[in-house]
Parts: sequence; C-alpha cells; structure tokens
Amino acid sequence: MYEGVVQDLIDELGRLPGIGPKSAQRIAFHLLATDPVDIGRLQDVLGKVKEGVRFCDVCGNVSEEEQCRICRDLRRDPALICVVEEPKDVLAVERTREFRGRYHVLGGALDPLSGIGPDQLRIKDLLSRIGAEEVTEVIIATDPNTEGEATATYLVRMLRDFPGLTVTRLASGLPMGGDLEFADELTLGRALSGRRAL
Repeated sequence: MYEGVVQDLIDELGRLPGIGPKSAQRIAFHLLATDPVDIGRLQDVLGKVKEGVRFCDVCGNVSEEEQCRICRDLRRDPALICVVEEPKDVLAVERTREFRGRYHVLGGALDPLSGIGPDQLRIKDLLSRIGAEEVTEVIIATDPNTEGEATATYLVRMLRDFPGLTVTRLASGLPMGGDLEFADELTLGRALSGRRAL
C-alpha cells in the first residue's frame, strides 16, 4: 500500500475493466513520471469525452450528436438491423466491411445473477423501432457466451411475432487458420451444427 493520493490513483485505475492491481500500479507510476503537458492533454480529453459524448437516440451507439454517423448515413439499408451488446461491437462488425445496414446497441446482455434483466437493456427500444420502421431482417450478433446466448434466445422469442421479419444469428465455429485438433468441443459442435452447403 502506498500513501494518500498515489494509492487513491492506483485504486481508481484498478476499478477500470481489464485493469488488475499490478496494471493499475504500473499505469499510476507511468503517469507520475509523465510530462505535465501530457497529463493535461489526458485530462482535457477525459473531460471532453464525459461532456461531449452521448448515446445515439436511434441505435444507442456512441455519438457526439443526437444521431450517430451510421444512423445519419442515407446509404445504409434501414431494413436491416444488426443487434449488438455494446458500442465496441459495432466497430468490430464495421471492420469486416460486410454489413451495410444499421445497428441497435442493447447496452449489455441478460445476466440475472448480476441483476441485468430485459428492462435494463434497450430491448423495448428495439421492439418499438421494428414496429415503426420497415425492418425486414434482424441479425442477432450477441457474444457467443452464456449471457449472449440467453439474450439471443430472449430476442428470438420477442421478435418471432413480427410479420415479415426474418431473425438470424451470426454463425459461430472454427476460426480461419485454426486446427481441428485444438478446437474445444463446444466450438466444434457449433461449427458442425451450423454447417452450410457449398
């Protein structure tokens, strides 16, 4: 344990996701050794992020305006919505350059043990949006873990009664360049059940 403000800094950094005690300590001491001008820039950026960044009124992605750039882009297909858990997932899908529709960010995944149910996510917003817009397909792109699968199953149940709406799920399976012998049973099983004709 360090004294006063140094320990406070380590404690605050340790509260960030993915930052353990050792990483928090390394970052804290790096910041202590950093030039004050650089620290000032970091403070300015953190202040601007908190003041100027919001969530898109339509999809829930991060934005500096009422609507994010994707929702404002008239070249995007409004009939196709990709449902993701977090704004970082939008970036992951965008990097593929394969998707030309729009997004809906849920703000997490169902996790009853952590107190996250349907009311804590943007599911009602999704249902309202599908009812108001001419959406023909919803792609569920939640994470392939327990919470993501539970969320996908719940969404399928909620969306199946919309007439003319196709609901799909991202395929999961073996990564490109992977070896079968190193695949775990669950991944290999999903790859087998999700196989497609060539």
